Amino acid sequence: MFNLLIIDDDALTRTILQRTLKNQGYAVSVANNGQDGLEQALQIKPALIISDWLMPEMDGLEVCIKVKTNPSLSTTFFILLTNQAEVEDRIQGLDAGADDFLSKPIDPDELKARVRAGLRIHQLNQDLQAKNQILEQVTQDLQTKNRTLEQVTQDLNLQKQVLEVELSEASAYVRSLLPDPLVGSVTVNSRFIPSSRLGGDSFDFYWLDSDCLAIYLLDVSGHGIGSALLSISVLNVLRSQSLGGASFYNPSQVLQALNEAFPMENHNDKYFTIWYGVYNQTKRQLVYANAGHPPGLLLSPTVTTADQVKQLTTEGWGIGLFPDNQFVNEYCNIEPSSTLYLFSDGVYEIMQPGNKLWGLDAFTHLLLKHEATNTADLDQILHHIQGICTQTGVLSDDASLLQVRFS
Repeated sequence: MFNLLIIDDDALTRTILQRTLKNQGYAVSVANNGQDGLEQALQIKPALIISDWLMPEMDGLEVCIKVKTNPSLSTTFFILLTNQAEVEDRIQGLDAGADDFLSKPIDPDELKARVRAGLRIHQLNQDLQAKNQILEQVTQDLQTKNRTLEQVTQDLNLQKQVLEVELSEASAYVRSLLPDPLVGSVTVNSRFIPSSRLGGDSFDFYWLDSDCLAIYLLDVSGHGIGSALLSISVLNVLRSQSLGGASFYNPSQVLQALNEAFPMENHNDKYFTIWYGVYNQTKRQLVYANAGHPPGLLLSPTVTTADQVKQLTTEGWGIGLFPDNQFVNEYCNIEPSSTLYLFSDGVYEIMQPGNKLWGLDAFTHLLLKHEATNTADLDQILHHIQGICTQTGVLSDDASLLQVRFS
């Protein structure tokens, strides 16, 4: 059972949080001020802390800093409870080490979802820490014992197996966060194929209201746990719509707020590209903005050649690269029975014999071929792409593909 700690000087808020989380089966401790909360945290080592931002003497930011700088609490997931909605406040919280935010008044469903997500990340970090301890022990053994080459090889193979299992578990967790297919006036299908290395692809689509559908796909630079964790963080921020004053109906505002909240110098020099759009089904209009991501490809029923495929893109560097990054919106009318494809560059940046890149044009021709023969099934498309990979048939990068059909 996970131990949770609630720190809040308001008795009503403490009671609501404690009762809701206890009903979920968690062991919950409470503190009515920052100093008492910090002392309890050092004693019980909670998996997750929910702390009010504004408290007398020691506020939530100070508690967060002290928790995050204490090695014994390094895997504790920290949620700041706040009614401060400005982007600058969120950035201040992220700089202090906060992992997530929960707005007042508290929504029980949002509370449960954020706690579950935080505990999954806490468990993943604990597992990583345990594996690192194993690796440190192996290193110490190598320095103190006269091992044979065969013994060293066996140990390294064991650690490789442990890391492969770890990466496989992390990849499965990333896949578990991705959305189910959408059926209705707009049909959305998706596929995610992880490469042999854990990467940073993620995507989502959901109705902002009865008329407007938000769609986005992002790709974090690099590979490994760091890229995956940043991708998860961005996905959670967008899914919870916790970007201060940004309107999630306005793609350029969303990208601007993300650029302010995720500077690469605060995230191990990692940045990400993203395509974000909102479709209004009443107006049959799509507004979109792009931050260094591959263009969306819009195929209408009258399109027969690659020249007629509309590439939906705008100017803008990747998120986190430059503080003065600027983003713009573009608009596109959607014909009935049109199809929009969104994807990461892993679906087309495939090396061919002779060091030749397969490329975006070839991928566009492949989509046209399948659309023309009414065989535009995502599994068939990805099967064709995997067949292009030389020798192994394994992609060198994560591949994400969304197919959005407008009725």
